[in-house]
Formats: sequence, C-alpha cells, structure tokens
Amino acid sequence: MSKEAIKNALSTVKYPGFSRDIVSFGLVRSIDFDSGNAVIGISVTTSDHSVAAEIRDGVETALKALDEVESVEVNVSLSPAKKPDATGDSPSGVGAGIPGVKHVIAVASGKGGVGKSTFSSNLACALAKQLSAEGKRVGLLDCDIYGPSIPLMMGVGGRPEIEDESIIPLENHGIKIMSMGFLIDDDTPVVWRGPMIQKTINQFINNVKWGELEIIVVDLPPGTGDAQLSLAQTIPLRGAVVVTTPQLAATQVAKRGARMLEKTNVPIIGVAENMSYLEGPDGSKQHIFGQGGGEKTATDLKVEFLGQIPLDPGIREAGDNGAPIAVANPESSSSESFHAIAAKLIERIGN
Repeated sequence: MSKEAIKNALSTVKYPGFSRDIVSFGLVRSIDFDSGNAVIGISVTTSDHSVAAEIRDGVETALKALDEVESVEVNVSLSPAKKPDATGDSPSGVGAGIPGVKHVIAVASGKGGVGKSTFSSNLACALAKQLSAEGKRVGLLDCDIYGPSIPLMMGVGGRPEIEDESIIPLENHGIKIMSMGFLIDDDTPVVWRGPMIQKTINQFINNVKWGELEIIVVDLPPGTGDAQLSLAQTIPLRGAVVVTTPQLAATQVAKRGARMLEKTNVPIIGVAENMSYLEGPDGSKQHIFGQGGGEKTATDLKVEFLGQIPLDPGIREAGDNGAPIAVANPESSSSESFHAIAAKLIERIGN
C-alpha cells in the first residue's frame, strides 16, 4: 500500500476543535507501512493531552478502515507550549518572540461585523497615548488577510520601504503599522489557501523591522481558521481580547473563538462589548442589539469583562476619516471607553 494512500486517509482526521485536518496542519511527521502494519508519527505542540488522545484515536479509526491495513501504531510526540511569565518575555508557543517587542496582544472575534478592526485601531491609539508618557511605543499589526481595513481607519497608505531585507512599517498617530493592505491594490481580492496565509504572517512577524515596542496589537480576522492558528504557532501571545456585540448570535460565536485560542494555549485577557447601546441627546440608552451579552460571555469564559463601547456614529466617522476617535475626539464618552479598556490592559500586563 502506498504512503500517498495512507496520507489521503489521514487527511480525513480533523484536528480537535478545528475544521482542518492533521495533514494540512503539517502534524504528520512520518508514515511507514510494511506487511499490513502502519506506523504513523505525529508531532503536536500543545499542553492538552486530550488532544493527543483524540488524534491517536482518529488516526487508528481512519487507517483500520482500509482493507490492506491490519494493524496501526500511532506515535504522538507532544511538545508542551510554555506560558508567558509575568513580564511577557517567555515564549508561550513554538516560535520565539519578536525582537524588541515586549508584549503581543491579539484582538479576536468569532464572527465578522462586530467592529473588531475599529476596536483594534482605537485600542492601539489609546494604548499609545497612555504609554507615550513613559517613552514607550505601540504597534498595530493587521492580520485580516482577506479584508484589511486598518490602513483606512488609521489614515495611512502606500508601499512600505525595504531596509536590509526587512520591511519598515508605516506610521501614523504615533503607531507603527503593518497590513496586507499596504501590499495589494485596493480592488485586488486575496484568494489564498492556508500555506500562503501562514507564510505572510510569518513575514509580518519575522521580516518587519518593528523596533523597540511595548505592545503590538494584532487585529485577527474573524473565525477560527488559518490566520489565527498560524499566529498562535508563530509567536508567543501575551493574551487575547475577545470582542463581541451584546446579541446572542455574536456571543455564541465569540465563545467558540475564545475556546479555539485556549486550545492553542493563548490566555484570554478579557471580553469587550462593542455597540453596547445608542445614547440619546438626553443621556438615555437604547440597547439596539440586546443587553448584557458581553458580560455574560466573560462570566462563561471565567475572564474579566473589560467594558462597553457605545454604538456611536462618531466612531464610524472618525475611522472613515483615518483618525480613530480615541485620538480625534479624546474627550468624547466613546473615546473614554477605549481609554478605560486600555488602562485595564496596561494594568493586567504589568501584573
């Protein structure tokens, strides 16, 4: 029986909690077959032993279904991922840290349409303003490969320069920024499969000259796919902030996204609720998308509820104009909400 036939059978085995298989994830290290005996080598980076057990069971089931296979031996090599220490300098994943960067925080959501990129850009601006007093700087990495919107919201465009084979990130509002949007035309669709996404994220991490930064905020694409896994496997994330709206349709998917990050050993820092309410001229609040969903999500995940962001037309207008409201109108209640969340993150990282 050919190794290719065995490999095809292994491609039906899904990684626990994901829709992708162990072959496309590159977890199959060796395939040997002799006289009806199949010996498979698997390498997994995780601290969850149940993942190894599920993969082993899945491989055995898939191969025993083949007529020519009489016995199956599955050797799973488990490489526990390390957790970050209090300073955030120790690696929590398979990759090393970004030179000069102290902390990397991902902003994630299970679904689209919850305003994650808007949240990321405003959070980065709020962090930059608060940390600038200490002479510390912030970066913003747009990993939304298919729909990069950070260039528009941050008011920056053009092609980055190359220096010593490294990309120089563009800057605006005191923040260093890198995005797929800088590398493609505005009307060019990105039609890529997993390996190309992983290669691009690797380049953003390893081939960008970020310099000395206290924090990089990473805007992840919605969902639980290649970009999220690639990032988690490439660099040590200090943690992730989960963004949701109050409605049940968003909170259910947000929890799935959080569970995915936990499976890759990324700690959840907390939950932020976007579009929480529409505030009237008299100060009254209308809860357009429901009420309490973000707080309940945080409770279910056993993490901190970081705060609420109102449904404010000013936030959208500021982003469309390339100046997030956290810098364009720092005295507004919406801006104060972003700054309050940024202050909590700085405190959490410090602790």
